[in-house]
Amino acid sequence: MQGRARPRSAAIVNLGCKVNQAEMEAAARLFRARGVALVERDRPADLVLVNTCTVTAEADAKSRSAVRRARRASPGAELIVTGCAVGTARGSLQAADPGARLVDNRAKDRLLVELEAIVGIPERPVEPLPRALPTVSGVELAGAADDRAAIERTRAFVKVQDGCSFFCTYCIIPTARGPERSLPPDTVLADVRRALAAGHREIVLTGINIGTYDGGRSERGPRGSHRASALTLAGLVRRLLDETAIERIRLSSIEPQHVDDELLATWRASGGRCLPHFHLPLQSGDDGVLRRMGRRYDTTAYAETVRRVREAVEGCAIHGDVIVGFPTEDEPAWERSMAFIRRIGFAGIHVFRYSARPGTPAVRMTGAVDEPTRRRRAAELLTVAAAARASFAAAHVGREARVLFESRLDDGRWVGHADDHVLVAAPGVGLENAIGRVVVDRIDHEIADRTVARIVALDRPRTSNRRELPMAPLSALNGGAHVR
Repeated sequence: MQGRARPRSAAIVNLGCKVNQAEMEAAARLFRARGVALVERDRPADLVLVNTCTVTAEADAKSRSAVRRARRASPGAELIVTGCAVGTARGSLQAADPGARLVDNRAKDRLLVELEAIVGIPERPVEPLPRALPTVSGVELAGAADDRAAIERTRAFVKVQDGCSFFCTYCIIPTARGPERSLPPDTVLADVRRALAAGHREIVLTGINIGTYDGGRSERGPRGSHRASALTLAGLVRRLLDETAIERIRLSSIEPQHVDDELLATWRASGGRCLPHFHLPLQSGDDGVLRRMGRRYDTTAYAETVRRVREAVEGCAIHGDVIVGFPTEDEPAWERSMAFIRRIGFAGIHVFRYSARPGTPAVRMTGAVDEPTRRRRAAELLTVAAAARASFAAAHVGREARVLFESRLDDGRWVGHADDHVLVAAPGVGLENAIGRVVVDRIDHEIADRTVARIVALDRPRTSNRRELPMAPLSALNGGAHVR
């Protein structure tokens, strides 16, 4: 950026996973702290940061499109392209914009330092920023503008781990992200405290393979397994519970084989601060397909993990990921997979069509599934997924739930997620970031997996750092009147 004027505006375009979101919030906080206006992605900016994704061929295409779109919106901008696609599709990104500067994931830790140099010295002292790009995020940064909250005040994503050495046969992420590495626990604690000070009431711990969290100092065995762990994920969560005023902890996603007795015991002992919601990637409900995918469990082991979670954590919601159309997934395998998925009783399912990634073993496998079949199977599974979400939501009718209210709907109601992640809408005034105890009355006629509730007690956000944040009776907040 030598020779350029100090940027007065910046845009951040973020594609892909929650880890990408967490990484880019550090840059967003830096821009805000230095007085650089964050503008929407399609508005002209002096500096544009594009964080790419490469998990599928479609993600690669979207990354290239985002680079071209950024250049059209800001012809004279300094354009920095980073993220997973830089490591796997560098040539196509450079072709999309020869003037862009490409920064792969292995150099991303230094990017924040470069950005600090680009935006210059602040006019007033600001909070020191970490030198890596881990940390707090709560918004979809694509399109974030100054008229939105600087950081979403309900939920923060805190990156605790990066990389993966599992090398599932379909997955390019180990190549793009590198081997497992964990942030030191003191860094995570500092990030969580910063999030709490900013007003967040829920922390989502995120990473590429979060179950391999080890405190940054473990001895590793083959394919990333621990020989000796300095600190487990459960140990990290216990430190967060013991040393911060955190009210709600959720995990973004965890491999089923990493849900051990120590983690479940931590969840049970948390007094409700660890939320009853686990996202356990499945990928297929057929053992032959799982084996060829290089997954580290079969359907029997997966079902046993689900049983243990539900036994240990009452009312726990189980979400999963499924890839359809993997090579060798013939019709009998597909039928076995669908039968297993139905037996599990998911509360939610993310559906992906298999996408061949050059450089992965799966591209050399025989028995490819044609695209029309992949689309048909994805549509079938999406129907099952919608029914699962609706059934899980319907089971809440007549019950109490605890909800963190996040945003206001067009009709004036507020909506948020219950502890088990089900969506809840309720009438009220100024409920952003409030935690309400509600009674669910019915399913929303507009959305089959959203419930409608009435608030019976409310805990509005407060500045106190006390551990215990009891709910106040609603009558005390409304002169005895219930919110309708």
